[in-house]
Amino acid sequence: MEDAITIRDLVVDRGRRRVLHGVSCAVPRGTVTGLLGPSGSGKTTLMRAVVGVQVVDSGSVTVLGAPAGAPALRHRVGYLTQAPSVYADLTVRENARYFAALHGRDAADADRAVADVGLAGAATQLVGTLSGGQRSRASLACSLVGEPELIILDEPTVGQDPVLRADLWARFHAMAATGTTLLVSSHVMDEAARCDRLLLIREGRLIADDTPDAVRARTGADDLEEAFLRLIRTSEAGQDGPIREEVS
Repeated sequence: MEDAITIRDLVVDRGRRRVLHGVSCAVPRGTVTGLLGPSGSGKTTLMRAVVGVQVVDSGSVTVLGAPAGAPALRHRVGYLTQAPSVYADLTVRENARYFAALHGRDAADADRAVADVGLAGAATQLVGTLSGGQRSRASLACSLVGEPELIILDEPTVGQDPVLRADLWARFHAMAATGTTLLVSSHVMDEAARCDRLLLIREGRLIADDTPDAVRARTGADDLEEAFLRLIRTSEAGQDGPIREEVS
């Protein structure tokens, strides 16, 4: 089966600054793949390229067998941005039902998505009155309601309490178990262990494309944050490109 996302030699410049330096990687279908790296490393730019809303200078991005941003992907790809993308003057439920209607889904699907992100108790609240973390969850519900084949989540757990973070990751893996592909970004390295596969990025360069266990084994570090630091030292020393394990 073809990968959900295939990226080849992707280069993105902003003005005179190169944001992505010839990134190549693939995201297998039915997995939770983490895109991890420090703030400003190029994670959001890479995700925008996958969604098809980023101008690229060279390279290619193929999503579900089509060029990124192709009209045919409109209802097959969900995207959660860092900034909440919901209407402040509507309730949580009204937002979810509106986005459900856009995807041909009914009110029950919308209410289920709201419950899945832990907002059933706030369903009748105006989004404008929610906390920042709740507003992010409302956006997440709206991105999930269409049950897309591929979901791009840009730091979805920022500002969430530990219990809810655990619940959301459990939800992500339940979705992957049914065949959905998720690409989840984070700058918090302790979330790396929750992923099936990791893309580690720093300063616009991919320094690892592997499973968490393989990253630990190849760096000799039990802690993934320490493993990431060792990979940085290796890349700065000018050794070979990203550590990568082929998907069988």
